[in-house]
Amino acid sequence: MESVGIVSTGVYIPEDVMTSQEIAEQAGLPIEVVEQKMGIKQKPVPGEEDHTCEMGIRAAKKALEKGGIDPGDIDLVIYIGEEYKEYPLWTAGIKLQEAVGAANAWAFDVAMRCGTTIMAMKVARNMMIADPDIQTVLLAGGYRNGDFIRFDNPRTRFMYNLSAGGGAMILQRGHEKNRVLDSSLISDGSFSEDVVVVAGGTKVPLTPDNFDQYQLDVLDPEGMKKRLEEKSMSNFLHVIREALQKSGYTQEDVSYVAMLHMKRSAHEYVLKELGLDLSQSIYLENYGHIGQMDQILSLELAEQEGKLTDGDIVVLVSAGIGYAWGATAIKWGNHKRG
Repeated sequence: MESVGIVSTGVYIPEDVMTSQEIAEQAGLPIEVVEQKMGIKQKPVPGEEDHTCEMGIRAAKKALEKGGIDPGDIDLVIYIGEEYKEYPLWTAGIKLQEAVGAANAWAFDVAMRCGTTIMAMKVARNMMIADPDIQTVLLAGGYRNGDFIRFDNPRTRFMYNLSAGGGAMILQRGHEKNRVLDSSLISDGSFSEDVVVVAGGTKVPLTPDNFDQYQLDVLDPEGMKKRLEEKSMSNFLHVIREALQKSGYTQEDVSYVAMLHMKRSAHEYVLKELGLDLSQSIYLENYGHIGQMDQILSLELAEQEGKLTDGDIVVLVSAGIGYAWGATAIKWGNHKRG
C-alpha cells in the first residue's frame, strides 16, 4: 500500500486571551479550581476579524508556506472546522479553497465535533489510496465554539475551556515522511442529544424571545455524567490501542500522544494507563480546548520543543460531544518503511 504522509501543518492562534482569573470571576469559582482542576491558565478568544473559516485560511497559508506546496497542486480541500462559521448553510471548504488559491481542487466540509480532524485524516487517507487522481489534500478549518458558553451556566462547566483558533494539515500520497498509519473511531448515539444548542434549529427556531437558549447546554447533566463515567475513558483508551494494533504497534511503542485539552486529572490518567510520563504529551493549559485543532497544535508544539524524533510512533487522540472518540497513529520523521 502506498504511503500517505504529513507534509506540513499550520496553526493560527488569536492574540486576545481570557485569563484564568477572568474565568474564575465570571464563573464564580476559586482560581485554584480553574487552574488546577480544569487546567486553564489562559485561553485564546477571537478578535474582531477572527472568524471561523478565516482562521482556517490563515492556518492553511502557514502550512502551505512551511511545506513549500504550490496551492495549484492541491487536489482536494476538506474543511475540518466548525459548523458555526461566517454564514449558515455555507460550504466553508469552497471559500477556503478559493482563498488559498487551490484553483485545481474540489472541496467539501466534514463534521464530527472535536473528533473531526481524526476522522478527516482517515477519510483523506482512504480517498487517496482509493483514487489515484488525489495526490495532495489540504485539511483546514477554524473553531470558536466558546461563543456558545455562558459562565453562569454550571451545567456547561466542563466546556469553560472552549477557546478559538485555526489549524491545517497537508497530506500527500507517496510522502514517506510523517506517515499516517491506521485509525480507530467510535461513536455512541446514546449521547447524541445530551449537549446541544437548544434554539436555532428546526425544533426550536430562533426568535427574539428565546435568544437566551442560543447557547450550548446539557439537557441531562446527571444522566450524561453517569454514562460518560461508564464509557468515556475506556473508549478513549480503546481507540488509542486499536489504532496502534491496526498499525502494527502497541502502547509500548508510543513516544508521544497529541491529546485534546481536558481536565488535568483525565489527561494524567490516560498517560498513566498507557505507561507514559507527562513529558510524552503537552498539556494545553495556555490554550484551552480549540476543538479539533488541539491535535495539530500539540504536534506543532512538540516539534518546537524537540519532543519528536525520526521513527517515533505518535498517536493523535480526541473525543467530541455526540459522543465520538478517535485516534490515529503516525510514524514520525524520515525513516525506512516498516
